[in-house]
Amino acid sequence: MKKYPEIIPVFPLDGVIYFPNTNLPLNIFEQRYLDLVNDAYGKNKLMGMVQSKKQNNSVYQIGCLGKISDYQKSKDGRIFINLTGITRFKIIDEIVNNKLYREFKVNYKIFERDLSIHKTDVFLSSLIEKAKIFFKRYGLLLNWREFEKLDDLQKIDTLAMISPITNEEKQKLIEAILISEKIKILEKIISFYLHDVNFNNQTIQ
Repeated sequence: MKKYPEIIPVFPLDGVIYFPNTNLPLNIFEQRYLDLVNDAYGKNKLMGMVQSKKQNNSVYQIGCLGKISDYQKSKDGRIFINLTGITRFKIIDEIVNNKLYREFKVNYKIFERDLSIHKTDVFLSSLIEKAKIFFKRYGLLLNWREFEKLDDLQKIDTLAMISPITNEEKQKLIEAILISEKIKILEKIISFYLHDVNFNNQTIQ
């Protein structure tokens, strides 16, 4: 397993998850996060993303390490970056520092699979059928033709990232270690929201 830093700068963000091999565009404007991005970009381009909680300035334990793959500054001082996911991590402890942003000691061990090449070999038709109905009901647009060009794992992670579900439900998805577990959780969540839909009679073009 490739060695990644044990201590990383982390950007806590409410309601946002992302996965290895996916991209997350970010518009940075707060000074603490401008500092974070600039420091990370000048060092190894690595930073973590994790969901924030609503109480006590706390965060969830599981997030994703990403590499800054695009970096642009605007005239008004903002920074636009693209973060490409590498591997998920578990937070061990927060590091006390004198910076505006937060740093954490993390461990990647339980997510070793994120760094290996593996075939998904999964059955997605039921999940995708339900997702199309779910997205249509909530007015969320997705180019399904382009979506079909993705590999199976990218399809699952894309649906997990953009589905209009709760923070707690999103966290369950990012914490799922096995692909089969992630599919099961996502399909269960979508089915819960669409419990009154008759899938045998409804179709999406």
